[in-house]
Amino acid sequence: MGNSLSDTYIKVFANRSVWIEDAAIQQLHTTANLPGIRAAVGLPDLHPGRGYPVGAAFFSVGRLYPALVGGDIGCGMSLLATELRVHKTSASKLEKAIDSIDGPLAADAVSEEVHAELRHLAHQVGLIVPDQLLVSLGTIGGGNHFAEVQVVDQIHEPGVLDAKRVYLMVHSGSRGLGGAILRAHVEQFNHAGIAADTAEAKRYLAQHDAALRFAVLNRQHIAQRLAHALRTELHPVLDLTHNHVLPHFWSSEEGLESGYLHRKGAAPADNGLVVIPGSRGDYSHVLRPVPGRHEALDSLAHGAGRKWARTDCMGRLKPHFSLTELLQTRFDSVVVCADKALVYEEAPQAYKSVDAVVETLVEAGLVQPVARLKPLLTYKKGAVSCC
Repeated sequence: MGNSLSDTYIKVFANRSVWIEDAAIQQLHTTANLPGIRAAVGLPDLHPGRGYPVGAAFFSVGRLYPALVGGDIGCGMSLLATELRVHKTSASKLEKAIDSIDGPLAADAVSEEVHAELRHLAHQVGLIVPDQLLVSLGTIGGGNHFAEVQVVDQIHEPGVLDAKRVYLMVHSGSRGLGGAILRAHVEQFNHAGIAADTAEAKRYLAQHDAALRFAVLNRQHIAQRLAHALRTELHPVLDLTHNHVLPHFWSSEEGLESGYLHRKGAAPADNGLVVIPGSRGDYSHVLRPVPGRHEALDSLAHGAGRKWARTDCMGRLKPHFSLTELLQTRFDSVVVCADKALVYEEAPQAYKSVDAVVETLVEAGLVQPVARLKPLLTYKKGAVSCC
């Protein structure tokens, strides 16, 4: 469905099988009214956020808005092929092999090159010291972040994924770094954004780029920790971020405009293959974006999207599901989580169907299916025995 507000392009991608809250639509329209916003797009995983919707992309001219990126700058997905074979791998074997990866990395697990890069990033941000980055490096964090061991369920485009291999997906970001950057910005500018081409904008973008790089390093080290536990090598398939702001061109009725594209929970459609995960009890989809389709601001859904607020999950689910029941999924996959509240907050029932989200994108002609994956083990926090 599409709409227009003054001279702003507004479009929401959804079909009848995808439910989107009125509050999310309202947030999208409110954000589209900000000075300089030329286009606002809601993807099928659109849901309300803290003042701004998640599952959305915004294009602005003359002004950029750090609050639209949010605190977890650089949050994204990595997909990697392991050398584990499907017929020799089971959820129980994986659970026994994987210990907690929540603590800091061992001193000898971080190369001098990475230490040097952390020092450079800390200097670029100016709000933290390198040791603060080191403590967070290789850790998943809370909320909806996770690592998941997966197998191929369906192949639509042969030759991209190997159905005999086991895959590893990592969903994490810049940990506390992005939050520190956003807090410092809001303390100085509130939510008014920053005029482009100013010293303040250049400073924020330098900090933002440092957080993007740290998020990539973080996902790499999470993957390496799990690969070490599973005694396997890794082969990268893709890495993408879905919380960022980047220079962009948008073709409007006034012609080609130069500005900034803000993605808040939106995967890039202009950077190769994309993976869209469901909840821990749902599938994940590998997709190939269709080139030249700019009506979605070169963006796609980044996940299934929440149906329920985290604060509602315990009350809704506890009367019907025990903790033990929620630590297993309909695929007989295992959930590793040491935080009882998080088990309920991130339950599959709290999310939309990822198949319906992907179906919307396919029907809109934005993507072509490549493969569908299903989980063997989802790692959230600590060991199951701690719950």
